[in-house]
Amino acid sequence: MRQRSLIAITAALSAGALTLTACGSRDSDDKGSDSGGTTVTIGVDAPLTGDLSALGLGIKNSVDLAAKTANKQKYVDGVTFKVIAKDDQAQPSAGQQNATALVADKSVLGVVGPLNSSVAESMQKVFDDAKLVEISPANTNPALTQGTDWATSKKRTYTSYFRTATTDAIQGPFAAQYVFNDAKKKKVFVIDDKKTYGAGLASTFTAEFKKLGGAIAGTQHINPDSKDFSAVATQVKNSGADVVYYGGEYPQAGPLSKQIKAAGAKIPVVGGDGIFDPTFIKLAGTDATGDLATSVGAPVEQLPSAKEFVANYKAAGYKEEYAAYGGYSYDSAWAIIEAVKKVVDDNDGKLPDDARAKVTAAVQNVSFDGVTGKVSFDEYGDATNKQLTVYAVENGAWKAVKSGTYTG
Repeated sequence: MRQRSLIAITAALSAGALTLTACGSRDSDDKGSDSGGTTVTIGVDAPLTGDLSALGLGIKNSVDLAAKTANKQKYVDGVTFKVIAKDDQAQPSAGQQNATALVADKSVLGVVGPLNSSVAESMQKVFDDAKLVEISPANTNPALTQGTDWATSKKRTYTSYFRTATTDAIQGPFAAQYVFNDAKKKKVFVIDDKKTYGAGLASTFTAEFKKLGGAIAGTQHINPDSKDFSAVATQVKNSGADVVYYGGEYPQAGPLSKQIKAAGAKIPVVGGDGIFDPTFIKLAGTDATGDLATSVGAPVEQLPSAKEFVANYKAAGYKEEYAAYGGYSYDSAWAIIEAVKKVVDDNDGKLPDDARAKVTAAVQNVSFDGVTGKVSFDEYGDATNKQLTVYAVENGAWKAVKSGTYTG
């Protein structure tokens, strides 16, 4: 399976720590010195500090594992992969600065990230102008690949942008179908954090829920910089809703769930992959039992294709969990590695002068069996793997309750 060939590398990965190197400009003919061949850098952009760092560090570590695996296998003859990780703190302005810095380093031939769709919006043009491929393991806003009018007329804007996660055009309706058909909830109060990801997800959920015959008891927006949601919690209580759908991320979703229950509305809070993290449960408290989240793909721990990834991640000794996007991050990095291999093989074992453009073109056609299943991309740069899973909070942990694909 290409990167599936993780066999017998656990001892070599026992050190496990990612070595960060300064992000400086490098001449395009610099061949590196790690093994007497060419050094290719894979950039990572994610929130490595702050409220969402649990997800960002899992992304960084999983990319590091892919690079170490490729080096151990000598997967691309004459090429040594290294990783430069940059912290965007989930802020678009920081992401754009990171993108500019990564473009300036000529050894960077691909970037994995970011986590947040709003950050991706600030980075796409920077990377596209430089013909530098970017693969997100986590972005789900449909407009990133299909244009702002994606619902009526899909148009790809940036040919250098790809993702291994499926989109909210699927995730929101998938959640609505579960809530209405399986959970038997018919009256929803919809809340979002006004950000690109959260508002978009809430919108696609709402449209499908109404289409199914569900009622919208109310809608509200919250300030993502706040932790006091008592006013909206009271509105939820007074609305008579039997479920809440929240478009946003776990730092706000956890306290929101807790305060809704405290206000007397003992109803489940449902969200997308942005709340699917153990931290949500810690923030929501003991009343979180029954809350729901959708996340991209099937549970990594249950996939036969992911067994070696899980084992080797653990053996590598990373301090942080691979979290919700670890498998997708590994697959994103491996797609870049596969593309580099293709470009090198097609150029008599050397990187061409226009390596970035050729790697971007090669990513479009990669196809391999990855940690998360079959990895390939459609004409928009979206993942062809459309699977999703619903998780419920049970006994203080997330438990998968249903996997499948949206049937619209």
